[in-house]
Amino acid sequence: MLIRELLAAREPSISFEFFPPKSEEAAAQLQATIGELRELRPTFVSVTWGAGGSTRDKTIDIVSNIKRDTGIEAMAHLTCVGSSRDELAGILERLTAAGITNILALRGDPPKGETSFQPVPGGLEYGSELVEFIRAGHNSDVCIGGAAYPECHVECPDPAVDLQNLKRKVDAGVDFLVTQLFYDNKHYWSFVERARAAGIQVPIIPGIMPIANLNQARRFGASLPPALEFELQRLQNDPQATTHLGVAHATSQCVELLHGGAPGIHFYTLNRSTVTRAIYSAIRIQGLVPGSR
Repeated sequence: MLIRELLAAREPSISFEFFPPKSEEAAAQLQATIGELRELRPTFVSVTWGAGGSTRDKTIDIVSNIKRDTGIEAMAHLTCVGSSRDELAGILERLTAAGITNILALRGDPPKGETSFQPVPGGLEYGSELVEFIRAGHNSDVCIGGAAYPECHVECPDPAVDLQNLKRKVDAGVDFLVTQLFYDNKHYWSFVERARAAGIQVPIIPGIMPIANLNQARRFGASLPPALEFELQRLQNDPQATTHLGVAHATSQCVELLHGGAPGIHFYTLNRSTVTRAIYSAIRIQGLVPGSR
């Protein structure tokens, strides 16, 4: 089923993001995580696309297996990195042949060792071009998601320009947006307000990732509320307490977001289920997710 239809029929949505494992042990961990999170009946799950298309086959296999074996709607990430138009067309044919009709279209990050993005010969340069390319080949048969950045894309610090770029991508055919993670909900609400004022009317799903440690939180680039950063510094030598704080903060974020009318929550799971399940349970008992009332 197309995610745009699920979002229209079943709000709020709950979704999980996974990434392709790099070892047999990690693959077993992911399999266990999928099985545990399946019980939560997510609206959909997504699987990332490795840098430079390095996990291409794994991504296709994982999303195909999830849809076939679990019945959960699965979305494949797809980037412009390292692929010509012909190669992208072939990937899309493989995905749709496997029943994958939901794509998160991204430009992608520059390959390792490169400081700026350069398309390969015959490739695409922008996420909006990828959206146009998918739409031209598959029309309305696929649902296309896009990424949004409440605190601006790292390569575009000007909020007005960043929003123009997003509007161009949405106008090309994006059905819904998933935001980069953030730790202060004011960034999400401000971003949604600006997006609506700019004419962007598609659902904007907030992306949430519980903090595991202070260094991780800083590495992802989202700004930290001063009080939260202070507590993380205070607890940085106590991993268990830091995990509990991360879960509590993410739970508070989700409760406020859903009470405020956000169309759902997209969890960046890092292929682990424990903290995600804890947060889900907390918002479920408050009647904020499907089937909890």
